[in-house]
Amino acid sequence: MDELDLLKKDWKKQESSFQQIGEKEIYGMLHKRSSSIVKWIVIISVLELLLWLSISFLTADDKYTKTLELYHLDTFMPIMSVISYGVILFFIFLFFKNYKAINTTDNVKQLMQNILKTRKTVKYYVWYNLAMTAISMIIVFIFQFLYDPSIKKVIDNASSNIDPKTFYCIMLLVYAAVIIVFIGLIWLFYRLLYGILMRRLQKNYDELKKIDY
Repeated sequence: MDELDLLKKDWKKQESSFQQIGEKEIYGMLHKRSSSIVKWIVIISVLELLLWLSISFLTADDKYTKTLELYHLDTFMPIMSVISYGVILFFIFLFFKNYKAINTTDNVKQLMQNILKTRKTVKYYVWYNLAMTAISMIIVFIFQFLYDPSIKKVIDNASSNIDPKTFYCIMLLVYAAVIIVFIGLIWLFYRLLYGILMRRLQKNYDELKKIDY
């Protein structure tokens, strides 16, 4: 049993004359918890950005550059990366703004609104990252299919044994399966990373509704 549950149990033992004091104590506890949760969302999002930047930096060698040139993506991908990181920075700013709003809130309804706003921001952030990852993979696969000599060689060899349409369908299914599996893994990563914090925020919101009504 955590601190909030103990406080609620103790509160229920009191007479109605102490109800207002009990509500204030519970509100203070929920306010502190919500502020801490959103602070962790900010910290995790910053660490996540640093992780992806580190991976990009470590993998950006001559081989990677030549591959982009081979696929005719040497201009597109850097621009895509700058836009993506810019949007992520904007989300981090929104997370920090939500944290400041919750941290300075002094009434139940405003705290509830800020919790809902934070949950929506996290949801949009996750969906944006999933969408950008899917779009990037689709573009890379298309240009790889068009310009990679090894892929062309595989197609030429396979065409002599399999109907070209059948082969293209198989390739499409393989690419789709890779994208779905990869996006699924990222979704599980976000569900683990942010899901726990979101459930705690929802629990706080539900407790605040009991006070407000």
